Amino acid sequence: MKLYRPVGLKELQLIIEADFNAFPPRLAQQPIFYPVLNITYARQIAERWNTVDAMSGYVGFVTEFDIDDEFAKRYPVQLAGDKDVHQELWVPSGELEEFNQHIIGKIKVIEHFIGEQCSVSIDKNSHLPS
Repeated sequence: MKLYRPVGLKELQLIIEADFNAFPPRLAQQPIFYPVLNITYARQIAERWNTVDAMSGYVGFVTEFDIDDEFAKRYPVQLAGDKDVHQELWVPSGELEEFNQHIIGKIKVIEHFIGEQCSVSIDKNSHLPS
């Protein structure tokens, strides 16, 4: 199953440190890890939320990754708004390490959105911080 995860700068840096093999553990105030099922929704979050959020570094990145289909069935699709667009999986934070073990291949950064207050240079081709 192909999934997407919009992330900010700090989360992306942790993904890079994990050699693009894993998402970092959730913070105490983040009980759920929620990858999304389509790129449209991931783009909306990255562009509308991350670019105006100081904790995200005022930049949003869209990541793409594959997860084992059988394992993904553990998590029913959740609707967070528009039933055709806003679909996500809710992975309890305590299960994220196991979830990471079922990622197939590398996590890819496929797009980025820069907010007005972003102070970091982003490479236009790789979508990674310079």
